[in-house]
Amino acid sequence: MPDKKLVLHLISEGTGQTLEAMSRACAPHFPNTELESRHWNLVRTSAQLQRAITGIEEEPGPVLSSLIDRDLAKELREGCARVGVKIHDVMTPTLEFLERATGESASGEPGAQYVMGREYHRRIDAMHYVLAHDDGQETRGLSGADVVLVGVSRASKTPTCIYLANRGIKAANVPLVPGAPVPKELLNSQVPVIGLTISPDALLEIRKTRMGTMVPDNQRGGASLTQPDYVNPERIREELLWARRLCVQNRWPLIDVTRRSIEETSAAILDLLEHRKH
Repeated sequence: MPDKKLVLHLISEGTGQTLEAMSRACAPHFPNTELESRHWNLVRTSAQLQRAITGIEEEPGPVLSSLIDRDLAKELREGCARVGVKIHDVMTPTLEFLERATGESASGEPGAQYVMGREYHRRIDAMHYVLAHDDGQETRGLSGADVVLVGVSRASKTPTCIYLANRGIKAANVPLVPGAPVPKELLNSQVPVIGLTISPDALLEIRKTRMGTMVPDNQRGGASLTQPDYVNPERIREELLWARRLCVQNRWPLIDVTRRSIEETSAAILDLLEHRKH
């Protein structure tokens, strides 16, 4: 257990995703300290900033800032100085670095990354696609995917597809069920197919945990939670071995998700897709 607790204030002119990702990435490197985040998002006026500074006064702690507006950034620095807390600006050094690299001045427009342009609509389209092609639905539409994920039930196919959709990737997923025919659209797919596998022990624990909370898969096209084989250790080993052999036979690359987060699995998938282009 951590020995101490530290309140970390995250102040952003946007949704705060950048600061949240940074704090989450850094937190595990300080195992003796529990970082308790306070989020101050969409700070775009002096009044909104003063509310955040008041919060810092009530719970003093270091501040991570991604404010773009120079006046607000200056006001925040002054406020932190009055309270006596340290502040780190994560955006300005990066913007200045890119200004030197590009020879172009940064626009300094708050929320510029959230403009609903082509990239935004690509993510929306990808999310619609994922929802329509989850768990083997609409296999006739696999040709429209950027990638198809396959694997046994509870190998994290669906959450990985949803994460990929947030990156603008149209990801379908198809469950591999022993005894059930593999869709011919999958076997004949010109779209990259990637298999997700997992250790038998990890899969057994996941299935035992999910049995009481998930909608039975036989209502959704996957393996039935009511089947005793679903949590039979020996059957699980056979199921995973069969799925692995199927992927090898079809030359579908395999990713072991046993010790990977959804983010790490998605990063590995994106790396495979990127290298496939070259």
